Amino acid sequence: MAMHIAVGYDQSEDAYEAGVLACQGAIKGLAGKPANFLLVFASVAFDQEKMLSGVRSVEKDALLLGCSTAGEITKDGPLATSSVAVMAIHSDDVNFFGGVGEDIAKDAREAGKKVAEAVLGQLPQGELPTSFIMLPDVLVGNGASIVTGVLDVLGKHFPVVGGAAGDDFQFKKTYQYLNGTVYSGTVVGVGLTGPVKFGIGVRHGWTPIGLPMKVTRSEGSVLHMVNDKPAIDVYDVYFGDYAKELRTDTLAKLAITYPLGIRVAESDEYLIRDPISVDAAGSITCAAEIPEGSEIRLMMGGKQAAIAMAKMAAENALKQLEGAPAQGAIIFNCIARKKLFGEMAGDEIAAIQEVIGRDTPLLGFYTYGEQAPLNGEVKNIEQCNAAFHNETIVIYLLGA
Repeated sequence: MAMHIAVGYDQSEDAYEAGVLACQGAIKGLAGKPANFLLVFASVAFDQEKMLSGVRSVEKDALLLGCSTAGEITKDGPLATSSVAVMAIHSDDVNFFGGVGEDIAKDAREAGKKVAEAVLGQLPQGELPTSFIMLPDVLVGNGASIVTGVLDVLGKHFPVVGGAAGDDFQFKKTYQYLNGTVYSGTVVGVGLTGPVKFGIGVRHGWTPIGLPMKVTRSEGSVLHMVNDKPAIDVYDVYFGDYAKELRTDTLAKLAITYPLGIRVAESDEYLIRDPISVDAAGSITCAAEIPEGSEIRLMMGGKQAAIAMAKMAAENALKQLEGAPAQGAIIFNCIARKKLFGEMAGDEIAAIQEVIGRDTPLLGFYTYGEQAPLNGEVKNIEQCNAAFHNETIVIYLLGA
């Protein structure tokens, strides 16, 4: 299977021009071969309609999928200023089918079902994609429920990857793209069919501290009671007087290093959840649901562990290609990791490139949540359990 992948990006101030030049750069890298698929990530600093029109003016026929971000990533590392970044893919054997699920705010799970059904409806009856990439808006609804909806249609153990759209750390409004249309409040997705080799790496690098605790009352993403005490006591125990400041935006900042972890049944794995805010009663609102009855732990992380786990994720993804070289990489990386690294954010991307090759075409973005199978498991399909993650890096490799 021959697959040709190239990436272009531009940081012009004019939205239309940035879209044009980014897409031209990607198309040029295909060396005359037509693009089958365009993946577009862009800053909300640009007029989204104009930016997408610029991209589409260069390539009108290829399926286009994308979203706004909290920062774009290429093989040059995290881009320092607002940009439009485009990955163009050509293949004679692999096909791409896109769809959208609207009204996440009304019913997140149903929106997940709709995007999967839209893709499935374009395939011959009974055929499934080999993998599915999703880009949801989680500012308006529960990200974990969107994943559940996708799996309702594609199957409980289906390999799903993706990242939640961002808006440059403003947390006001995100955008999703399908072909020439800009959406908000939706999930867009693409299914790949044909003889495509892929690998998925998933790691976070945060380790549990203290004793396990039980969630005794929760509602969706709101954690009310832990061990029959107000949820904020989880932090009060460890941070004492400093915890008094957590009822401001300090909690979200603290969560970058000290998030919560949900114990995955019959595993040593923990799903990370970002606490965002705390109310007067001590209830914590998180970035995604924490089911009642869950065992949770306070987690602790640092830069070196995060880099080591990013490298391990890349190694796991490459191993799944079974000896084939990586022809392209798509990275979904949590905004919390960028905040943790600060000016050293490029070190994490460089660690990944040590594994997959510095010349491998690479496109990614900083997300408001990630979607991927636990541990990146895709070979033992009965253990492929896609979930919604926080503070995690997800690497999706395409191979020959």
